[in-house]
Amino acid sequence: MKEALLYDKLSNNLVHCRLCNHLCKIVDGKWGLCGVRQNIKGVLYTTVYGKVIAAHVDPIEKKPLYHFLPGSRAFSIATMGCNFRCGFCQNWEISQVRSSDGASLPEEEAHVEEIVKSALRNHCQSISYTYTEPTIFFEYAYDCAKLAREKGLRNNFVTNGYMTSDAIKMIKPYLDAANIDLKFFKEELYVKICSGGLKEVLDSIKCMYENKIWVEITTLVIPGQNDDEMQLKGIAEFIASVDKNIPWHISRFFPNYNYKDLKPTSEQALKMAWELGKQAGLRYIYVGNVQGFGDDTHCHNCKKLLIKREVFSILEYNIKEGKCVYCQARIPGIFS
Repeated sequence: MKEALLYDKLSNNLVHCRLCNHLCKIVDGKWGLCGVRQNIKGVLYTTVYGKVIAAHVDPIEKKPLYHFLPGSRAFSIATMGCNFRCGFCQNWEISQVRSSDGASLPEEEAHVEEIVKSALRNHCQSISYTYTEPTIFFEYAYDCAKLAREKGLRNNFVTNGYMTSDAIKMIKPYLDAANIDLKFFKEELYVKICSGGLKEVLDSIKCMYENKIWVEITTLVIPGQNDDEMQLKGIAEFIASVDKNIPWHISRFFPNYNYKDLKPTSEQALKMAWELGKQAGLRYIYVGNVQGFGDDTHCHNCKKLLIKREVFSILEYNIKEGKCVYCQARIPGIFS
């Protein structure tokens, strides 16, 4: 095990974790809510450092990140565990297991150097900390990101956005981009369904944006939960209040985990969300999991096609040096 970052030692072997916004105070021998950080005699340890449970080469569009190195590949890694308890999680087999429940970890550590070498060997332009929640394997992600930057690679998080501002500011020098889930626009739903909070996620989005980390937002539209006009409008207007150039990914829900009895999101609900985003002034809105609708990027200035996508492949690319090739407007994002 490795000693954790971002915690305070208190009296009587109590520790205060400052990594995520649960801000757990953990007595000797017990675990944080994430289930992968344990207090042992007044020292907080991470039990998942280097214990990679998933590693794949993915198109960056799969994250989804559409304005961050489009068409590139990302070496994607995860350990088990999460600090949320979402019943609709698409990766629940690895996110909803934890050391505190006795779940077995990979026996060998995947050394930081090997992760970076694998990314380079597979011609990736970035490392993506994804699949589960990168906040809970922060120490490992931090070390990987630091070495990756030294070797000319970029780094991105796919996250629920529940990390503290301390965590964001610590990794800021090495984190280039993040796709943040904005799941609901009601505090009570975040509490009931995710065991989290809305305000903290909104604060993280603003903190990342203010710290010059490229941000894209994803909302999984779930029937009967967040597919009402009030929530979708609230999300769109919040994003616009931060920056109208932030891409919003509206994703279609499919039954999974504890939400197997629900139907997939209707196309009508997805189109309503798209319209609400446009009304809020958002310039870049994408609809995921619906083939042939909302995947392409158009210039916000001249409206011409910049990037044509089919699933995760790019068929046409009309951005040069970060500008529209037609009107020379600067396109927000990070481009090769």
